[in-house]
Amino acid sequence: MRFDDAYSGKVFIMSRPDFEQARAVIYGMPMDWTVSFRPGSRFGPNRIREASIGLEEYSPYLDKHLEEVAYFDAGDIPLPFGNAERSLTAIYNYITELLQQNKFPLGLGGEHLVTWPVVQAVYQKYPDLKLIHIDAHADLREEYEGESLSHSTPVRKICDLIGAENVYSFGIRSGMREEFVYANESGMHLYRFQVAEPLAKVLPRLAGSDVYVTIDIDVLDPAYAPGTGTAEAGGISSKELLQAIHLLADANVNIVGADLVEVAPAYDPTEKTAIAASKFVREMLLGWVK
Repeated sequence: MRFDDAYSGKVFIMSRPDFEQARAVIYGMPMDWTVSFRPGSRFGPNRIREASIGLEEYSPYLDKHLEEVAYFDAGDIPLPFGNAERSLTAIYNYITELLQQNKFPLGLGGEHLVTWPVVQAVYQKYPDLKLIHIDAHADLREEYEGESLSHSTPVRKICDLIGAENVYSFGIRSGMREEFVYANESGMHLYRFQVAEPLAKVLPRLAGSDVYVTIDIDVLDPAYAPGTGTAEAGGISSKELLQAIHLLADANVNIVGADLVEVAPAYDPTEKTAIAASKFVREMLLGWVK
């Protein structure tokens, strides 16, 4: 696989032309094959890239400029349309190769199931891995209408892989009763409704840990992010999510990869969802890539 082939599409603002010199690699996972409500998140990665052109390259939050971080936008992983199993295998193989080259993987989704193969690959390199999961939905189902490969199952799969006690979920405000029972009984750490406040309390416990972070844009209230497949009222503000990103930037944890998923641009003619997502990605690059 070549990561330095010419990519003719849009790239995230200030992406470097040289893969070899990049510390981080932005890549898209344009998959929405298993969504249970509104499809369209496969178009999210490119809209985030396009929206990034409106960003300032300087962050007044972190007092850092994008020129200080070497990153390469590799475009989207080519995925076989409609085939979830083969798509997940392609993602796993892609991330495995990125990690072999010591790159920081920063993924753009796509539905939330895409996080599952990424964590599988990251766990191979970091066997003491912890997951920080920021989302409206628990994603703890074992299956959805008989299908285990579903965007409602990735966190349950990750619990089974790395140990439920190593999974920390924030902002959760939706799920089946059985999912909350599982969270209570399994030893995982699930925090309802809020993100920044419980995250600030948890981070000292994770000092020195290898951490993967996955953010579902629907953790935001639909007032801030209507462009998502399964919008859920009662969410947090963009300001609180920025606060959480900055808490992670300041924490004594080793963030080894991250993704931001479930941007579905068709449902947001204002483009506020993609605009917010692009700003979050800027702050993740500046704060998390060392």
